Amino acid sequence: MDDWQILRQECLQCQNCGLAETRTNVVFGDGCETAEIFLVGEGPGQSEDEQGVPFVGRAGQLLDDMLEMIGLDRTKVYIGNTVKCRPPQNRDPLNVEMAACRGWLDRQMALLRPKILVCLGRIAAKELIKDDFRITAEHGRWFTRNGVQMMAIYHPSALLRDPMKRPETFEDLKGLQAKIRELCPETKI
Repeated sequence: MDDWQILRQECLQCQNCGLAETRTNVVFGDGCETAEIFLVGEGPGQSEDEQGVPFVGRAGQLLDDMLEMIGLDRTKVYIGNTVKCRPPQNRDPLNVEMAACRGWLDRQMALLRPKILVCLGRIAAKELIKDDFRITAEHGRWFTRNGVQMMAIYHPSALLRDPMKRPETFEDLKGLQAKIRELCPETKI
């Protein structure tokens, strides 16, 4: 039977793919281990690799601001990634790397049992919602997978590169806030 401590210790020792050779730290996940909301990005960047915590760089600061706009913070959600180690030069994770890490993510989801899963960006959405997900056309839409309500929003780093996407992301966040109020009354927002 998994528990968070066992899962974290096993993951920190992972050698399942080539990313283990170039990482500084495994970026396991962070937040409330009983949260009803799970945010999943694609993979760690340089700041995350250095600190071993997801979303702590500029994109993480923006994510914190986005969560704050709808009454959330890291004490009310759990944050992870499709891969737990930084791809070199922050490139997109390869399919083989995501496949090697998928067991860790699945075990995190099994422990967490979230009611809501939010994919941060296209890569996480393609991995978790559907393989032909189109972020520009389908962000903010709700999907149900294995009883979990899922949606995707633009990745915070995409919003740093293209601030013109921020108004539609704010609308997506308002939709997330409404869904949390509907499904997660224990999560006070």
